[in-house]
Amino acid sequence: MRRVKRRYLLLRFEVERVPGEREFLDAVWAAVGKLYGEFGASLTGLALISYDAAEKTAIVRVTLEALRMVRASLASITCIEGAEAAVHVMAVSGTIKSLHKRQQHLFSDV
Repeated sequence: MRRVKRRYLLLRFEVERVPGEREFLDAVWAAVGKLYGEFGASLTGLALISYDAAEKTAIVRVTLEALRMVRASLASITCIEGAEAAVHVMAVSGTIKSLHKRQQHLFSDV
């Protein structure tokens, strides 16, 4: 059996009203489902790893094969829970450890 290769995405979202963890994940799932349907969404292996409402960042895990699908879906998000929103992919990594290092580097200047 072949090992599933995964990628971790560091996301930053711009919103009028900061959503809760569940609302954010629901919006991501809805975007994937809208573009690729239930079958496409099932291929993503999408999972929320961490969520920081104060920093407006999140880390999600996806399968390597579905990386492009998820990135396209994230770009299509325009509202979360009725409030205008935009989700940006700040970094992609193969491990959470290296993603946290890049996160510290990216946001240390901000």
